[in-house]
Amino acid sequence: MFGPDSQFHRFFNDPRWALAMLRATVLEAAHPQIGAALIDNSTFVAHPWRRLRNTLVSLQRMFGPDEETRQREAARLNRLHARLSGTDARNRPYDAMDPQVRAWVVATLFESSVTMCRLGGQPLDQTTMNQLYAEFQALLAAFGDQAGHLPPTLQEFWQYYDHMVQEELESTEALRIILYKLFDHLPAPPLLDGLPTVWAAGRALAGPVIGAITVASLPEPFRRRAGLPEIPGAQTLMQSAYVAAGLARFLPDGWLRTENVTSLLFLSPDSDDPRAATLTALRGRMKRAGALFRLVTPFPAQHGPAEGAGPGRDAEEFFTAVLDQTGDGYLDWPDLAAMARELSSRLDLDEPAETKLYHAYAEWWRELQTALDTDGDGRISKEEYAAGVPSLAGPALIRVAEVLFSATDKDGNQFIDADEYRALFRTGFRRTVTGADASYSRSAFVKDFLSFMSGRERSTAFDPLLAEA
Repeated sequence: MFGPDSQFHRFFNDPRWALAMLRATVLEAAHPQIGAALIDNSTFVAHPWRRLRNTLVSLQRMFGPDEETRQREAARLNRLHARLSGTDARNRPYDAMDPQVRAWVVATLFESSVTMCRLGGQPLDQTTMNQLYAEFQALLAAFGDQAGHLPPTLQEFWQYYDHMVQEELESTEALRIILYKLFDHLPAPPLLDGLPTVWAAGRALAGPVIGAITVASLPEPFRRRAGLPEIPGAQTLMQSAYVAAGLARFLPDGWLRTENVTSLLFLSPDSDDPRAATLTALRGRMKRAGALFRLVTPFPAQHGPAEGAGPGRDAEEFFTAVLDQTGDGYLDWPDLAAMARELSSRLDLDEPAETKLYHAYAEWWRELQTALDTDGDGRISKEEYAAGVPSLAGPALIRVAEVLFSATDKDGNQFIDADEYRALFRTGFRRTVTGADASYSRSAFVKDFLSFMSGRERSTAFDPLLAEA
């Protein structure tokens, strides 16, 4: 069911998979519980590229050949989902551990995989489709959910799927953001950071096309119920896109492997990865192209943060770039939980280290709420934050820094070595620590973390960790 011989493994490196994943995400977001959980807790608006990378890594672990890795990842995801519950805008409860909700997530992945093949002109035969369905049933079982939460047979699955589309899905806020806001405001990935003109030009052209393709690929009954517009020619455009993406299968093996593409997409130009030199040269050429493009287009000049350590941001910029992880304009517990989630994922923490980090962030949230929530609405606005910036670096934040250091310092020698540093920051020592054999001491780490999290200084290490999209 898993590993290199699975149907999923074959699809994972198919370029059409990108279109299928986006389609599946929209269908997930249309589920009332999932849509509410995304709005309240997810970083997909403010940090979409980080969310994408984490999702791909998780899928690779779950469908990989190693059973121990799969069990650890399933346990990690179960702990993550157990922390996501609440009520939506209509006061309806949601719970990410609801087995029917989890079944719908797996159902959208399976159905979108089948649809991607059909739209690409290569519909699956019945035997292959049954095998693929069995693999996704096994994925759900790996989380400990009962098999009955997905219909036992493929014939029954299509009845279940039609019922969900026609009766249960809604035009949720999360769905509308993905279709109509996300692409219009999608920040540049690390590869194109610092090239705002080039990115703005590409986004302006590609964004509406991707949105139209995604809407056209959705089930027609749901498009009617959700009031999604029918754009003339969108069906032809959508089918052409799937067919064109499918032609990439004729390229040499390895050219479009998902892990290779994503690693390049997220490669920082000052990384110690050998490909960084090529990337730097490419960025230089793209900057020259961007300068030429500005001469003939109306795109306004945009400026990203300066590279290297530098002066601190103003309060509003720091609030938006770092603190407001969910992108809703406020600071509250889901934002700090998102930080703990990202750090736990990078360090691949197990219990009890993961819970210890969450608890440290929870203590910081209580300290912030007491100091900055002046109107008592349970969240902190930009204005409240700006008025109380000196209160940000209190004892609880120091505790967060200490816990994070201990989680990173795997061998417990009170220094972060090169491998430990790379696990957290995904780059080498030379970014912030001088000397070939340098070590990052506890006191230096805590000092840098506090300077960054209080907004006093930029950081070439912590900016990519918590501020990058």
